[in-house]
Amino acid sequence: MKSQHSIPESLARVLPAHIGVDGSGALTIGGCSVPELTAEHGSPLFIFDEQNLRETMRRYRDGLAERWPNSRVCFASKSLPIIAAYAIAQAEGISVDVAGEGELQLALEAGVDPSRIVLHGNAKSAAEIELARSMGVGLIVVDNETDIEMIAAYGGPRQDVLIRILPGIETDTHPSIQTGGAGSKFGLPFDEALQLIEQLNGHPNVRVRGVHVHIGSQILDIDPFVEALGIIANAGEFDIYNVGGGLGVNYSDDDVAPEIEDYLDAVCGAAAKVLPEGAQLLVEPGRSLVARSGVTAYRVRNIKRSHATFVAVDGGMSEQMNIALTDDQYTAVVADRVTDPPSTTAQLVGRQCESGDLLVDQAKLQDPKQGDTIVIAGTGAYGYTFVNNYNGALHPAVVFCRDGVANLAVRRQTMTEYLAPHEPALEIDWSAP
Repeated sequence: MKSQHSIPESLARVLPAHIGVDGSGALTIGGCSVPELTAEHGSPLFIFDEQNLRETMRRYRDGLAERWPNSRVCFASKSLPIIAAYAIAQAEGISVDVAGEGELQLALEAGVDPSRIVLHGNAKSAAEIELARSMGVGLIVVDNETDIEMIAAYGGPRQDVLIRILPGIETDTHPSIQTGGAGSKFGLPFDEALQLIEQLNGHPNVRVRGVHVHIGSQILDIDPFVEALGIIANAGEFDIYNVGGGLGVNYSDDDVAPEIEDYLDAVCGAAAKVLPEGAQLLVEPGRSLVARSGVTAYRVRNIKRSHATFVAVDGGMSEQMNIALTDDQYTAVVADRVTDPPSTTAQLVGRQCESGDLLVDQAKLQDPKQGDTIVIAGTGAYGYTFVNNYNGALHPAVVFCRDGVANLAVRRQTMTEYLAPHEPALEIDWSAP
């Protein structure tokens, strides 16, 4: 096997850490041939470098602990809501934040310690609150007064909560993933948050342990995180300060994301100046924790050369809705010839009947051919999250690769499962006028 250094640096910085090239010149991830994986599990296919994921978790966990001993890293599981990811987080000593009953059930099924779970959501249901309370979820992030009413209605021992503060910070990211601006649906404006905290003093069912803030996602500038921490520090002295997540990653050569260590230096440096001594500091990385570890593999269905060159693959918006939502510019590579120089500039498009089904604009590809396997790098975050059945597409499988072994984490959806929700309609005679 050739070394990773055979792969151009521009690709190596966006592909998973543990990559290589096999004897045929094909890309390997975690010691597994990408074309062989698609042959075995079908395509599209989500492929994860398990060791890369674990190492990133440790960078966050150990780096934060070194800078702020009383701290916790919470995996923002909306970025990759599969049991394998929850179980690995638990094994690596990472807490988990969930949004909604489904994510909470996945975390519990994976064996995550309920006391290390943080429940989020701007429109929680009574069922979610009941499940969280019955299972002993450690923290509930309160977004509004209705959350308090539902917690109180359940009764039982006092529930530890964090109050989510809306800081009014506009970040340089796509509008769909800005969460801290003045018009956001999340959290309470500063003055309203302070009023709620005062009202909850001595509440029989709720104990305010601290405050929470989250300003957005795919943020490539560290300063807004420091600013947000300063704002919630002004809310008063608490046991816990949760600064959320949102650190961006490199999807292409145009992105220059801060290193995790630089982010932690800035946040912990600011915390040392503004937080009470001994307070607990929480961070909630999602995208920056899982994105680089994962890729999506496709097979080329056809190549059309007309007013432009179009390379069409067997997936698209059905498993990369996030690309259409945020306009992020990803990097693609022909996995069969990963070390060859790019020879073709093409529109890498999906099979869905939508003009917005553009996976990579002006993709630089290595002489693409029908039947080739093409990989889109950096899709470990939010790719699987937004999987859908557009145009009857079946949900892809997910494999985790490590030391040459590929473990199936999520099996491919079957046509029987796709048809199952429509079964009641099959029993009705629709032919009558």
